[in-house]
Amino acid sequence: MQEIDKISGLPKDLFDITNITKGQQQIRISVKKIRFKKLLTIISGINEKILVKELGKEMKHKFACGGTVKENIIELQGDHKEKVKKFLIMKGYNESLIEM
Repeated sequence: MQEIDKISGLPKDLFDITNITKGQQQIRISVKKIRFKKLLTIISGINEKILVKELGKEMKHKFACGGTVKENIIELQGDHKEKVKKFLIMKGYNESLIEM
């Protein structure tokens, strides 16, 4: 039996709503200097809580850095602005809506 999407009422294999929302999200990437002259990359604007946690975990693994996810904001230790932008574009986010 096919699983039905609660929002659209269509079968989930037929249509993936995450790709639609990815193209409309305004994402902001910034670098902040914190204590002891250390840098922190902050990614905000991703609306889905579950997706934010998955992306944060995947970015920490891919960029070999520490970090955390708080209130739909991903924080990565170090300056990873360019890498994060390329990563998000590869994941299907709209390049023109990613602000640095």
